[in-house]
Amino acid sequence: MTQLERLKKRIPDEPDDGVLEDVLESAKNIILGHRYPFDEWPEDVEPRYQDLQIRIAVDMYNRIGAEGQIAHSENGISRSWGEEWVSGQLLREIVPYAGVL
Repeated sequence: MTQLERLKKRIPDEPDDGVLEDVLESAKNIILGHRYPFDEWPEDVEPRYQDLQIRIAVDMYNRIGAEGQIAHSENGISRSWGEEWVSGQLLREIVPYAGVL
C-alpha cells in the first residue's frame, strides 16, 4: 500500500489527491530535515518513519486554514500551536542522524 493510499484511509473526505500528496511531501521534508540536519537527504523516508510521515501529514492537513496558529478561543474550545506547524510531540519522535568526522 502506498503512502497516499494510507493517507486516503485517514482522510477519506478529501477529493483532491494533490492536497494529500502535498502534505505527504511536506511531512517527508520535515522528517528528513530533522533526521539529517547536517547532511544530504536520501530520496525517501526510512521505513521506520513511514508511519510518522502519515501522522505528520494528518496533523498538517487538520491545520489547513489555520497554519501556525498560536492561540484561538471560541465557545469553550481553545487552540494554540506553533513550532513548525507540526506537533512538537510528533517531531520529538525523529532521531537526528549523527556521522563521524
